[in-house]
Amino acid sequence: MTTTVPTFGDFHLPEIVNEPMRNYEPNSIDRAELQKAVDELIGSNPIEVPLIIDGREFKTGSINKQVNPSNHSQVLCTYHEADEAMVDTAIQGALKAKDTWANMPWSERAAIGLKAADLIAHKYRYKLLAATMVGQGKNAWQAEIDAGAEICDFLRFGVKYIQDMYSVQPPRNAPGVWNRTEYRPLEGFVLAVSPFNFTAIAGNLVMTPALVGNVVVWKPSPMAIYSNYLIFKILQEAGVPNGVIQFVPGDAPTVVSTAINRREFASLHFTGSTFVFRSLWKQISNNLDLYRGYPRIVGETGGKNFHFVHPSANPDVVVTQSIRAAFEYQGQKCSALSRLYVPQSMWKNGLKDKLIKTVKDISMGPVNEFKHFMGPVIAKHSYDKIMSLIEEAKKEGGQVLVGGTGDDSVGYFVQPTVIETTDPQSVTMQKEIFGPVITVYAYPDDQIDETCKVLDNTTEYALTGSIFSSDRQELIRVSNMLRNASGMMYYNDKCTGAVVGQQPFGGARASGTNDKAGSMNIFFRFVSPRTIKESFLDPSTYIYPSNE
Repeated sequence: MTTTVPTFGDFHLPEIVNEPMRNYEPNSIDRAELQKAVDELIGSNPIEVPLIIDGREFKTGSINKQVNPSNHSQVLCTYHEADEAMVDTAIQGALKAKDTWANMPWSERAAIGLKAADLIAHKYRYKLLAATMVGQGKNAWQAEIDAGAEICDFLRFGVKYIQDMYSVQPPRNAPGVWNRTEYRPLEGFVLAVSPFNFTAIAGNLVMTPALVGNVVVWKPSPMAIYSNYLIFKILQEAGVPNGVIQFVPGDAPTVVSTAINRREFASLHFTGSTFVFRSLWKQISNNLDLYRGYPRIVGETGGKNFHFVHPSANPDVVVTQSIRAAFEYQGQKCSALSRLYVPQSMWKNGLKDKLIKTVKDISMGPVNEFKHFMGPVIAKHSYDKIMSLIEEAKKEGGQVLVGGTGDDSVGYFVQPTVIETTDPQSVTMQKEIFGPVITVYAYPDDQIDETCKVLDNTTEYALTGSIFSSDRQELIRVSNMLRNASGMMYYNDKCTGAVVGQQPFGGARASGTNDKAGSMNIFFRFVSPRTIKESFLDPSTYIYPSNE
């Protein structure tokens, strides 16, 4: 039996603004509390993380572990993995919870989202930041951007955008007629597959479909289990009913294939590699005869992001913004800078030397030492891939100007690396690295147009890019040439750091479906609108005047 709560009012949301960033400066209360939370987590015994299905904890006995990438001998948590039967149980439970959740008045779902944001912003801020730092290798500032501010923004602005979407109604009504549109949740369940690199993305992949009334089966990344588990517990505390979100860590092929082979599969919400996303799309396509409808496929995948520097640009700004874009969080952002195009005159006349000198000054170390700008990459396989691509670039003739080395004896540390190439289509200009490596191509000053064409056609990705120029006409001209090279374009700013409510995020080509997380647009992908026409005046005959 489905129960609903009546709504006796047209409720207005509180004012929605971006969550204020905290600085964690020395001798501050925030620094002391966060340091305490980090130290306690590092000093604790491994946490055991269960599956959570219909609000109940399940321990399958199939155990895996998440380690601290700053010190891979430390196990942060162990977690139980779902088998096919447990995934089926999760799907069945979600479907049972669906009607009650979908029929809950919008104001009540909105309240849950807003409460979750406040719980994260206050009660659980330090704990969630510590989990993100220790488990995912972020320094305090990067963790604050992610698990302190952005996740709150996703929740709060998400509520606002849904309210805005619901208000989009047919503009005309004939006499005696009332036209309206309702935004139904999808028929079935949503599978959310979240990445390791952003705690906020994990929360958003789950709550974007849930807030509009969908039920979600969530497969978290094995390298972000603990922070994702905390998010789930916070959502429970905020009031998400049992079964609406099913927390199902496990082997990816087992969890995902079980879900997409169900008739009730309605949508994939994915962030991860392009290869995996394409593979899943093919599997879903092969199942079209099985499904009740056409599943919605929403994904954000890879990037091979660029800074294009015009001869009129300020070289000091280029250096600062390129270092931030390339080396914050060790380049493990889908938006991170990987390709740097610089005019030869600027490169030879100081920019090269300044870039090398500044990169050499970057501090790297474990995240519990707050002074470090960089920490570890996430895992052994990531470390090995990055180091192998650096070696491949060297064999091709690329010159390592700084960095190029790593040490995985204690943690997975890769030195910030700058490679200079004379071939704009060299391996590290084409392949996604997902690590702290940028490749510089110094182009002839008189070949701006030719270089833009090469830039636009070098990779299959089109996520983020930046243009640096003090010449407004040239800035716009170059931007027009690169219109399809990125879904996010920045002028005289780094190609990372999109803020919810300010820069809706997403890219096209092989970078994803460009549905713009952090905007109203993405919520349309998780609803199936129903148009309702109601007539108040009855016709007296079936005959039209033209029939007379």
